[in-house]
Amino acid sequence: MTATGTLTTGHVGLNVTDLARSLAFYREALGFGLLGEGKEAGRRYAFLGQDGVLVLTLWEQAEGAFAPAAAGLHHLALSAASMDEVRAHEARLKDLGVTFAHEGVVAHAEGAASGGIFFHDPDGTRLEISAPAGAEDAPAPSGAAPTCGFF
Repeated sequence: MTATGTLTTGHVGLNVTDLARSLAFYREALGFGLLGEGKEAGRRYAFLGQDGVLVLTLWEQAEGAFAPAAAGLHHLALSAASMDEVRAHEARLKDLGVTFAHEGVVAHAEGAASGGIFFHDPDGTRLEISAPAGAEDAPAPSGAAPTCGFF
């Protein structure tokens, strides 16, 4: 089989237990805009994006919280342009009482310049906001192993 082009991530779909609660979180905490939604009983969903581009779809069809040990999504990583932007998100998330996996900004690994914050959405889905530089002096909770792999 021959590759026919370069694939990029189109959007991510997450199952949630309570669409209204998750929609409020992703809009208020992370600044995503509502692009469209389905309100039919048993088929509730929301399309979220930035600048009119679909980034995330929430599907109200989960029966329980995120299961870190189950096969499937490990975490959702979001990229910021700078560590200042990461820290601004951290402050907003703290004001909203979001649960963090680590205290403050952490490096992706020992000696890495990249790093960010690691936290959970209302269903326990693991989330990351990171920047490519600015974490040089931050702790690396997993040592040489990727921090984003073990939280």
